Amino acid sequence: MRRIIAIFIAVCMVLIAGSIGAVLYLGFKLDARTSAIVALAALTGMALFNTVSTRLRDRGDLGDQIADLSRGTGDLARQVAEMSRRLNAMENRVETSVTRSRGATDPMAAEIGELGNLVRQIAERVAAHESVLQDHGAMPKRAKTAMPSANALATAAADGTLTLSESDALNGTRHFRGLSRESIGELIGKAVDANRIDLYLQPIVTLPQRKVRFYEALSRLRTEEGDIIPAGDFIEYADAIGLMPKIDNLLAFRCVQVTRRLQLKSRDVGLFCNVSAWTLSDAAQFKQFLDFMDANRALAEALMFEFTQSAYRAFGPVQNEALSALAERGFRFSMDHVTDLRMEPKELADRSFRFLKVPAKLLLNRAANAQSDIHPEDLADLLARSGIDLIAERIESENMVVDLLEYDVRFGQGFLFSPPRPVQAEALQGNAGEAGKLQAGDLTSEFAAAGITA
Repeated sequence: MRRIIAIFIAVCMVLIAGSIGAVLYLGFKLDARTSAIVALAALTGMALFNTVSTRLRDRGDLGDQIADLSRGTGDLARQVAEMSRRLNAMENRVETSVTRSRGATDPMAAEIGELGNLVRQIAERVAAHESVLQDHGAMPKRAKTAMPSANALATAAADGTLTLSESDALNGTRHFRGLSRESIGELIGKAVDANRIDLYLQPIVTLPQRKVRFYEALSRLRTEEGDIIPAGDFIEYADAIGLMPKIDNLLAFRCVQVTRRLQLKSRDVGLFCNVSAWTLSDAAQFKQFLDFMDANRALAEALMFEFTQSAYRAFGPVQNEALSALAERGFRFSMDHVTDLRMEPKELADRSFRFLKVPAKLLLNRAANAQSDIHPEDLADLLARSGIDLIAERIESENMVVDLLEYDVRFGQGFLFSPPRPVQAEALQGNAGEAGKLQAGDLTSEFAAAGITA
């Protein structure tokens, strides 16, 4: 546009200069040479004037642009300063929260230590009295068992090292003590037939907000006496007698019921359902399983099936075909019980694995991961490139959370947030609309909506 205007002005100046020369020649009867010199001088003067005025105008425009750029730079500097102030304030709040948490947990840890010392003293006194009674023949001597001693348990409690798995193993050993494998299998079979395989849920939360994002469904065996046996104590026996496909089908049916209830209240909350390799291997049982899941494929975005790392590595053609059949129906998978980080994220993603659960202690154990193919600090980012989310499980302390945040871990699971809670029987029956109001991020109300005993 500016070029067209410049050409137009130049043409006008030539016409004006020519007109001046023509007037001098024709009107004032000057000779042609004088008229041409005057016309050329007029043209030169107009050209100089146009050049100077254009330069002045461009200089003014450039000054305005520089002023606008200076104002923009000043605004950007003020925004950066405000962002820095907010970041500093956020860091101060985080440090204050961590300090308060430690101030609240340290006295509790001290009290637990004192309680452990009292338990140890009581155990020692009981053992001393028992020894005296045995020496006087008032009490028969008991045979040694592989059970942990009272002193050992007291010491573990005092040191804070008695974990849930050890406690559950102790209970499971007590329930099955003195029984043969056949008797244990019969006990498990009766529990399955009597519908005494209960469903428990444990939340998986976002980090650092601790907002409930998923639940993991866990099975517990309830004996006729009302004792609870965790899955880790009876699954081996159930596998041996071929009951796992039946247990998996029952668990999947209940998971679908719970997922429907959760979806009615919040579509942001999903459920992880554990499945054994036996279910994928048993053609008849898997057909029933697949038909049921095919009828409920609308829940595929919210219901994930979970397999252990050892089971996945042992998958053969039959299991891989079953896995593909579930993936074709839109279901996604998760891997748990990870013992090492030797894996190919792209291969897992191609098999429709979208979640990987790694114990927090494994992620934070630098010595154990020294020979690993993947460094724990890079694991979350490497998995994210393949569309897989990392979940740190078995989180037991606030210090673990702080360390895991440095690894960009987005999700966490463990007793620090909540232990597994039983699903009420009425939650698996009747109208899901009768459940309590579900608020995403509110642990109590979400448990109530899922029918979980608080």
